[in-house]
Amino acid sequence: MTYSPHTEADRARMLEVLDLPSVEELFADIPAAVRASAWDLPPPLAEQDVRAELARLAGRNRIPEVSFLGAGVYRHLVPAVVGEVIGRPEFSTAYTPYQPEVSQGTLQSIYEFQSLICELTGMEVATASHYDGATATAEAALMACRLTKRDRVAVSAGVNPDYRRVLETYCSGPGIEVVTVPADLADGGVGTTDPRSAAGTAGDDVACLIVAQPNFYGQLEPVGELAELTHAAGAQLVTVVEPTSLALLEAPGGYGADIVTAEGQPLGIPASFGGPYVGLMAARMASVRQMPGRLVGATRDGAGRKGYVLTLQAREQHIRRERAASNICTNQALMALAATAYLTAVGPQGLREVAELSTTQARHLAAALEDAGLAERRFDGPYFAEVTMRVPDAARRHAALAEQGIVAGHLPERDEPALRDTLLLAATELTTDDEIARLVQALGEAR
Repeated sequence: MTYSPHTEADRARMLEVLDLPSVEELFADIPAAVRASAWDLPPPLAEQDVRAELARLAGRNRIPEVSFLGAGVYRHLVPAVVGEVIGRPEFSTAYTPYQPEVSQGTLQSIYEFQSLICELTGMEVATASHYDGATATAEAALMACRLTKRDRVAVSAGVNPDYRRVLETYCSGPGIEVVTVPADLADGGVGTTDPRSAAGTAGDDVACLIVAQPNFYGQLEPVGELAELTHAAGAQLVTVVEPTSLALLEAPGGYGADIVTAEGQPLGIPASFGGPYVGLMAARMASVRQMPGRLVGATRDGAGRKGYVLTLQAREQHIRRERAASNICTNQALMALAATAYLTAVGPQGLREVAELSTTQARHLAAALEDAGLAERRFDGPYFAEVTMRVPDAARRHAALAEQGIVAGHLPERDEPALRDTLLLAATELTTDDEIARLVQALGEAR
């Protein structure tokens, strides 16, 4: 199709209908500092010069030798079979499964993914994936608003700050108010959501309470109590989980979660440079008609043969702008397939071993720092595989270790000033005793 740009007259008519003086007004909500500016491209180069320049730029990359960074993305072993499966051309080149007669393989892989997510979370129905954990969580909040016909959302301060920012963005369009429920982050606190604050926030106009289990600071939330408080107010409980933790912790379906979301990156997807990742969402069957994204179901054809189809939703429900169940009608099928291959390869016992090793190494890490007199736990109470440690002059020492190729976790003070001089440190099954010893030595030398 020939590209036909809008004429000046076309643009003028559209602006008149929108009652806007200029196109720039359409971008008024975007801060000027982050808007696109004029491109300042260098002159063209010969191919060999381009290769040389790209090699020079690539040489500036600094790959850490040791990393304890988590904060939502985790370094896990990815079995070789995962790359082999998702590299097959019928999967890596597939676009959309809207034509079931030619997309049975893709549809079956998505169906298997949904089934595994339901088994993992203890829920009844799962979607065919979202862009990432943050967008899945924001979509869950909008879904809860549709289900309850309410227009306020409460989110715990223990939820990943990036997720909370995405939530604010999603809710700003339809005018949904987002209220933050404090977490107990004071000295001597436990680093979890305050049930009294949650009870006070969950009024009769709140659609849902969003909590993370484990939360951003590694602590385990009192999710059973929070579920009871939320349901007593007629609201829904949205739980953001770390998927490998479900091999050890109670499934959200068991403690009364209504919607479960997660970042699926720990399930066979490399940390990479920020993506592509995969958002997980699961819910109760009673809510299925309000679920965003795609759903794949199993059926029988006229000859009685088993087949797979997109079900319960029409594509049109995703393209109705502000009245849509979701404006995302693309799912991360290839990353969902990676998660499916990973879960199939490691199995229930393997996933449990990943979770146990991660938990064991996190405790070894915390104990080593405490025994060396370099740090102490910031919060009491149980935690999973990530721990918040009080470290004097944390920001300076964090930067000093980075120069040595050691990423000493995340600095929570970047988002929460009350947590100045703390490090959020993650461990996985790939964290070795030697890496922990190197961190302890480097942190001691950086005093």
